[in-house]
Amino acid sequence: MATYSHALSLFSDPAHLPLLNQLHRGLEKEGLRCSPQGVISQKAHPQGAGSALTHPFITTDYSEALLEFITPVFTSAHEAMAHLDIAHRFAYQQMDNELIWPSSMPCILQGEMSVPIAQYGSSNLGQLKHVYRHGLWHRYGRMMQTIAGIHYNFSLPQALWPLLQQQDPRGAEFSPQSYVSARYFGLIRNFRRYSWLLMYLFGASPAVCASFLQGRDHKLDRLHEHTLYAPYATSLRMSDLGYQNNAQSELMVCHNTLARYVETLGKAVTKPVAAYEAIGVQDEQGHYKQLNTNLLQIENEYYSDIRPKRIARNGEKPLQALDKYGVEYIEVRCTDVNPFLPLGIDVPQMMFMDVFLTWCLLQDSPEIDEDEYWRIKRNQHKTVMEGRRPGLQLEQGDAGISLQQWGLQVLDEMAALAELMDTANGTTFHRDALNQQRLKLADSRLTPSARVLRELQEKGLEFAQLTLQQAEQHRKTLAEPLGRDVLQHWQQLAAQSLQEQRDLEDSDTLAFGDYLQAYLHR
Repeated sequence: MATYSHALSLFSDPAHLPLLNQLHRGLEKEGLRCSPQGVISQKAHPQGAGSALTHPFITTDYSEALLEFITPVFTSAHEAMAHLDIAHRFAYQQMDNELIWPSSMPCILQGEMSVPIAQYGSSNLGQLKHVYRHGLWHRYGRMMQTIAGIHYNFSLPQALWPLLQQQDPRGAEFSPQSYVSARYFGLIRNFRRYSWLLMYLFGASPAVCASFLQGRDHKLDRLHEHTLYAPYATSLRMSDLGYQNNAQSELMVCHNTLARYVETLGKAVTKPVAAYEAIGVQDEQGHYKQLNTNLLQIENEYYSDIRPKRIARNGEKPLQALDKYGVEYIEVRCTDVNPFLPLGIDVPQMMFMDVFLTWCLLQDSPEIDEDEYWRIKRNQHKTVMEGRRPGLQLEQGDAGISLQQWGLQVLDEMAALAELMDTANGTTFHRDALNQQRLKLADSRLTPSARVLRELQEKGLEFAQLTLQQAEQHRKTLAEPLGRDVLQHWQQLAAQSLQEQRDLEDSDTLAFGDYLQAYLHR
């Protein structure tokens, strides 16, 4: 593939430089609804927020209490943040005295059954989403599904691909569509090699409420009566306490080519597992417990820190759409919610993500063999559990290197690209974002994870108390009423989504069992 220096010279041409101002990004941000005491909400999704099934921007994830805010795709980070801000303000106006929990690790849970599973109405599609979540409960427990994160969706402008392909010595070997997919898979492999850096810089979950781990084995230390932590952790969310769950530890999905990805993930969706067969698909009363007894019920059950994506059409499954039409964008899934930010993320972090992801795509990206696969896993595990440990060594090839030294090397390589992106945008935002991260590598106390622990220790607060204080503060920040026109527009969206859900429910002709079989055999 073409080299990074080739790509930089491409953008140095004033005719091509503006393309760096047209990167596409969108956000999906989760947050639990909780009571004023910081306990997980038992209330239904607010009616005024619309239908969680059909609303384009406000939905739920695993739990009825787990709000998910989705932005459209924007070519401006500031516009994406503005949309996220409005969605939060609107949601707050529909919520009865509740708060949005501003951390990746959950609020106070009162046992597994205190986590309500999301409801999506009586349509077949709504039932499919609900039964899938039932399956997650039976397979992994409900507690794990209360963890929140931010997904960062990213793609390059269409006009850039022909230029990259023409300039690439191997470009002629590919069709335009397969070239795009190959380069996105190159991005994914490099992302996996370097995602430890994101977890160090932006990880914000070094501690957790003890109620989350009630009755579970763990190796965490106790900070106060109700708080567990790891002294140098950056992101417990990305550890095996969170979504890197052991049930999938044997699952090796290959990211070397689109064909291998579809093949290896496809096998997991069709491979029966004895433990899941023991659970069964339905109970004695005929209620569904899971969609099927395979290693993965559907592709989305595969927990990964990054995914290749394609918007499916005509009822296709995601993997079918990917196989047929190629990669459209990538979804980064390792971003913690920063409890100190009202929306959990800010524009400088988005600017850094844009530079980092573009750099991952433009860099040479050899295929990952089994040795490197496990080396990547070990580097990630070390970083999430002890990323701020002084002198921590990661594995760079066959040699050891300190996390700080390697991190600074990566930032140095990104600097020229950040400068070009600033020139294209007429700002210094990308270089500023890079320099902010240099400071964190020089002093780990500046990372969000360090700040969380410092506040817990210095103020003598429990994790739930500190995070509740932040939630109350953010609600005040987001309490400013929306303008009349904006409010009206969002009220219309909510009403329209409720009508769309009713229409879906009225138009179903198949019994759910038949619908499910048809879906699984697509």
